[in-house]
Amino acid sequence: MPDDRSPAPAVRPAPASGAYLAELDAAREQALRTLAPHPGSDFSGAGDVLHGRLEDAVAADAGAIVDLMLDLAAHPETAFAEHRSAAAIGTLLEDHALEAEVGVFGLDTAVRAEIRGEGDGPTLAILAEYDALPGVGHGCGHNVIAAMGVGAFLALARLAAEDPSAVPGRVVLLGTPAEEGHTGKEYMAREGAFEGLDAAVMAHPYAGYDLADQAWLGRRTLTVEFTGHTAHASAQPFMGRNALDAASLMYQGIGLMRQQTPPSDRIHAVVREGGERASVIPDRSRLDLYVRSLAPATLRDLSRRVEDVARGAALMTGCGVDIRWDEHPPSLPVRTNEALTGRWVESQRRRGRDPLPRGVVSETLAASTDFGNVSFRIPGMHPVIHVSDPGVALHTREFAKAATSDLARSAAADGAYGLAATVLDVLHDPELATAVRREFEDAGGAIDVPHYFD
Repeated sequence: MPDDRSPAPAVRPAPASGAYLAELDAAREQALRTLAPHPGSDFSGAGDVLHGRLEDAVAADAGAIVDLMLDLAAHPETAFAEHRSAAAIGTLLEDHALEAEVGVFGLDTAVRAEIRGEGDGPTLAILAEYDALPGVGHGCGHNVIAAMGVGAFLALARLAAEDPSAVPGRVVLLGTPAEEGHTGKEYMAREGAFEGLDAAVMAHPYAGYDLADQAWLGRRTLTVEFTGHTAHASAQPFMGRNALDAASLMYQGIGLMRQQTPPSDRIHAVVREGGERASVIPDRSRLDLYVRSLAPATLRDLSRRVEDVARGAALMTGCGVDIRWDEHPPSLPVRTNEALTGRWVESQRRRGRDPLPRGVVSETLAASTDFGNVSFRIPGMHPVIHVSDPGVALHTREFAKAATSDLARSAAADGAYGLAATVLDVLHDPELATAVRREFEDAGGAIDVPHYFD
C-alpha cells in the first residue's frame, strides 16, 4: 500500500522558451538586409581637420580612459554610494589640471567640471554614469559610460588648452549617480544641474550592435497597501475583510488589463506582504509595482488605469487602499534629438562603426533611463555602442565581464571621440545648433517634469 505520509513529488519549473527571441533575431536580420542605413548628417560640423586633432586628443588619454573603466569595474558601487567612483573621476580630472567638484546639486556623489574655450558658442553637457547593480557589479556597463564621458571631456579640454578657439563655447561634465533603480539625474535637475545648458549627450554600452537610437520606456514606481479586518479563517471568516484577496484581485486585474494596453507598455508587480498564518484572515497586504510606457502621455494614462484597478480591488473586497506613487522621481521616456544623433553617426563611421537606425532592434526589448528626464528639459541624445556579442544580456554578470573586454576598451575610445565630436560640431556649426534647438521646440519643447504626473 502507498505510504500516505510520503511527500508529493516535486514539480520543477518549466524552462523558458527561446522561440520568441529566435523570432526577434530573424526579424532583426531581415531588417538589416532591407532597411536603409541611418542617413547621418548633412551639417558641416567642426570640419575634418579639427576632427583629426580631436582623435589625436582622445588617443593621448586612451590609457587613462581604460584605466578608469577597469578601476570602476573592479570596485562597483551602488546608487548613492558611489563615493570611491566619484573620487576616482575627480582625481583623474585633477591629474589633468582640471578643477572638479565632487558633491554637487544635492548629491554627495555627483561630479561637475567645466571647460571654457574662446568664443560665445553654446553650452553643452557630457554626462557620465558610474553606479553599479547589487550583486552583479557593472552588469549595465556604467563603467564604460563613465570612461566615454570623462574621455570626451578630457579630449576637449586638451584641445582647448592647445588652442582656445578650437572649443568656442562651454563644455560641462556632469557625473550623474544613481541611475539603476533611481533617478539621480532628476534629483540633480531639481537642484539646477541642467539650467543654462543648450544640450546634453551621453552613450550607453549595448550587446551586439551599435544603434543610433533605441526605445527607452518611461518608468514609475507604485506601492499599494490594502487594509482589512482580521478574523478566524474557519470559525468566523464572515467577520473579516481579506486584504490578501484585494492584492490577488489587483494582480489579476493588471494581468487582464494587459490585453487592452499598447504592446510597449509594461507592468511588473510583486506581492510583498499578504498575511502570516493561513488560519487568520489577513488585514494587511502590499504590492510593489513598476509601470512603464513609451511616451509621457501614455505613461500618465497607464498610471491612472493602474490606480483604478487598485481602487476596484479594494471595493470588491471591502478593504481600504493606500496608493503611493514614486518613492523616487519617475523616469520619462527618452526624446531623441535627431540633429545631434546624426552627428554621432558620422563620428562613429569615422571610427569604422555604422550605427543602425531605429527599428532594426525590436522596441519590445526596452528598458528605462533617467536620461529621459533630461531629454524633456533640453535637447539630448542617448545612442548605444556595442561591447559584447548579441547573446549577452544586460544586467548580468556576463555583461559585467564584457564591460572590461577588448570590445569595451575600443568602445570607450570610440564613444569618447563620438561624444566629443558631437559637442564640437554643435559648437562650431551655428546652423546645426539652430537645428538642434528647433527640433526640440517642434517636438513640444521643455515640459514641467516634476509636476507632469500631478
